[in-house]
Amino acid sequence: MLGRTVPDVTLKTRVRDESIGGPNPFRWQDLSTADVFDGKRVVVFALPGAFTPTCTTEQCPAYEMAYDNLRAAGADEVYCLSVNDAFVMYQWAKHLGLKKTKLLPDGSGAFTRRMGMLINKDHLGFGSRSWRYAMIVDDGEIVAWFEEPGINDTGADEDPYGESAPDKVLAWMEEHPSRSVENIVQD
Repeated sequence: MLGRTVPDVTLKTRVRDESIGGPNPFRWQDLSTADVFDGKRVVVFALPGAFTPTCTTEQCPAYEMAYDNLRAAGADEVYCLSVNDAFVMYQWAKHLGLKKTKLLPDGSGAFTRRMGMLINKDHLGFGSRSWRYAMIVDDGEIVAWFEEPGINDTGADEDPYGESAPDKVLAWMEEHPSRSVENIVQD
């Protein structure tokens, strides 16, 4: 994965728009991966699903708590990506009380598939989901990769979580200070 460019994908998001009025003042907005990654150092952590046990009680809250430290270490933004739709991701963020970490809905799994991380979780009734991983992306290029061991489609694991934890990402960032975007583009 290192040195690879993130896939060029459009994510379907919902954004609040008060001009719509009513009880659901949101509109659809396409978000390209170029909008997310170009010219920035971004931390992304991907997980199997909103409202699932490890994702809800450990991984997403840990990144929310580490957000300020990740930003201080050079991240322009921290995103959680999951193969869930924008409605589910919005409700999950509300449920978790997220204020800093941003959620990216990969509803069709296009980004996850092109990353090579789409797995089958039919054994749990989930369908296609993301394997758990984290990455640091500099101006669209993957510069650090943290993948949980044992990627599989059969549930032959205990839903590992450790390699993609924020402390490992933060330690890497502290050892590899951010290069300016001008230097990244010139290299």
